[in-house]
Amino acid sequence: MTTPTTDPAVKRITVKWVKSAIGYDVRQKRTLKALGLSKLGQEVQHDDTPQIRGMLNVVKHLVEIK
Repeated sequence: MTTPTTDPAVKRITVKWVKSAIGYDVRQKRTLKALGLSKLGQEVQHDDTPQIRGMLNVVKHLVEIK
């Protein structure tokens, strides 16, 4: 999980898990866990980096990005 920065110039992304991962590939479940999501409805914040954007692209149908 990424550590939050204190630099105000760095953009932040809020990710909310909105759809269950039951019936989806194990890789997608592991991506949700790597994003720091453990419960449906949970929200986490991450720095806006290419690595996080790539992870979100894999599970875009399961999460809501704010």
